[in-house]
Amino acid sequence: MWPLKDVTIRLQHSRIHARDCEDCETKEGMLDHIAREIVLSGPLTGEQRDRLLEIANMCPVHRTLTSEIKIDSWLA
Repeated sequence: MWPLKDVTIRLQHSRIHARDCEDCETKEGMLDHIAREIVLSGPLTGEQRDRLLEIANMCPVHRTLTSEIKIDSWLA
């Protein structure tokens, strides 16, 4: 069992010019930018901390927000 005591996530949302994002595919217009800070409490090893970040990056919400999104809307 890992000695993880607590997890705190802090998010900050902003809009940035696409041309200012070096690693983004989109180069025109504005992009949403989310900065995510993950605070892990407990005497974890570096390897455990790295693995928990990998897991956080695989969660369905993270994958959805980092992928292309198509939204269909209609009135019912």
